[in-house]
Amino acid sequence: MIAELHRETVTSRAPAPAADPVVAVLGQRSRVGGLSQHLPSGWQIRQPASLDDVRPGELVLLSGAGTEDARLARAALPRSTRVVALIDEGAPAELVAGVLTAGADVCVRGGHPAILAGHLVACRRRQLAERWAGRDLSQTP
Repeated sequence: MIAELHRETVTSRAPAPAADPVVAVLGQRSRVGGLSQHLPSGWQIRQPASLDDVRPGELVLLSGAGTEDARLARAALPRSTRVVALIDEGAPAELVAGVLTAGADVCVRGGHPAILAGHLVACRRRQLAERWAGRDLSQTP
C-alpha cells in the first residue's frame, strides 16, 4: 500500500499524457492506406494541409519523403515532435542517410503497414519517455 501511495504521488506530479496519439500524415496518403488497421486502439490518423497545421504532440509521418521534406519539417516543428520519413522500399541508402541527416527521427522503407505502425508506436514511447528525462524523482515526498 505504501508503494501504491508513493506511486500515485509521483504519477500525479508528472505531466499529463497527451490524448490518444495522432499521426499527422503529410505527403502521399495512398502509401499509408492500411496503417490504421495496425495501430493500437485509440490512435488517429489525420492529414493536415501543411506543416503549419501540425499540432503539438502529434507524430509527423512524411509519406514519400525526400531529404528536403525532412529538412523543412525539422526546421518548422519543435524538437519534441517526432518526424518519421516513409520512403520507397527500394530507395537507395543515400536517401535513407539524407532524410536522417536532414532531421527525421526515423526512416522507414515502404513495406507492410504493420512495420510502419511498430515504428510509430516506438516513436510515441520515446516521446512519452522524454517527459521523464531529467526529472529527479528522488525529491518527491
